Amino acid sequence: MREVDARGLSCPEPLMLTAEAIKSDNSPVKVLVTEPHQKTNVEKFAKDHGKKTTVEEIEDGFAVVIE
Repeated sequence: MREVDARGLSCPEPLMLTAEAIKSDNSPVKVLVTEPHQKTNVEKFAKDHGKKTTVEEIEDGFAVVIE
């Protein structure tokens, strides 16, 4: 599983990194973000591109797994 660490980055960087990771191959991607609105944006982006997401709250934010 590929991991994208977007914690502490400002929008739209987390979405740009997520888009790049999704395009590169079809394996699952874990995106780490700090803020709730970033989690929501990554989830929406993934769903808009036909992907399934699961979210886990972690110590310093959220882990969004995109499959």
